[in-house]
Amino acid sequence: MGEKSYQVAVVGATGAVGNLMVRVLEERGFPVKDLRLLASFRSVGKTLSYKGGCIPVEELKEDSFKGVEIALFSAGGSVSKKFAPIAAAAGCVVIDNSSAFRMDPNVPLVVPEVNPDALVKGPGIIANPNCSTIQMVVALKPIYDAVGIKRIVVTTFQAVSGTGKRAIEELRNQVEALVQGKEPKMEIYPRQIAFNCFPHIGAFLENGYTEEEMKMVNETRKIFNDPNIGVCATTVRVPVYYGHSEAVNIETKAPISVERVRELLSQAPGVRVVDDPANLCYPVPLDAAGKDETLVGRIRLDPSVENGLAMWVVADNIRKGAASNAVQIAETMMARNLL
Repeated sequence: MGEKSYQVAVVGATGAVGNLMVRVLEERGFPVKDLRLLASFRSVGKTLSYKGGCIPVEELKEDSFKGVEIALFSAGGSVSKKFAPIAAAAGCVVIDNSSAFRMDPNVPLVVPEVNPDALVKGPGIIANPNCSTIQMVVALKPIYDAVGIKRIVVTTFQAVSGTGKRAIEELRNQVEALVQGKEPKMEIYPRQIAFNCFPHIGAFLENGYTEEEMKMVNETRKIFNDPNIGVCATTVRVPVYYGHSEAVNIETKAPISVERVRELLSQAPGVRVVDDPANLCYPVPLDAAGKDETLVGRIRLDPSVENGLAMWVVADNIRKGAASNAVQIAETMMARNLL
């Protein structure tokens, strides 16, 4: 990684993803000279462990970024809209996990295995894509490069951790209540999530799709730099703690065999092929939890359309789908001498 080390700040450090960003920095051995943990005034006084010590959480203020070189943001869109430009103006490379800047034409939207060339040198804002988009484009990139992709139809099965800590607690509490014969309480989600699933992530839009679904459409086009690629998404919340799953169906521009797809994916960075149905070997969320790889299985031809392929894609939504991708962006910038 080189000898240089960096002044790093994590904004939203006490949230599920922010907390994990701190752990991922440590796990991956990112060269941190000094780590500053920032959150709202409600979190002041808390500490997080890092490399055997404890770091106190400071209140996020406009002057919090003095001397900071890299700022990892995971504190929600409104916080990012206010503080990310302030941090960038102070000389930071800001890697933002919210949706605030993803579709800004002046902000790179980056998955390091897919479009590292979108990164540019110097301070500024870089957007971390939506969790469900990240794992899909990681799996599709080798196929896109080999034969092109005309159309994508995807249905997601998304874990409650994508909503945050309180949603994890809601699922746990609802399961316990129902097992005891009690009425479950609904505070985070509009419908019961325990032993249930619902096709509703984000607000419904005028076109009948949800915000999450349109994020997948628009972000996929931006990441592939392909405004003509067709994308139709249905996003579903399921009673799983960690790990999003996706049923992905694609039409490629030229024919490609299942064997060739497996070969391409087995050589692709960040991908692990888990595809031996005869031995009940296929990816599930429990396999992906705690890992940074995108797992791909159930790879098969779709005979209902010319050049059709179907596959099943699973990844840990708060690691590769959020915290790890953000740290990997910083690693990629460092490797390319962009920091």
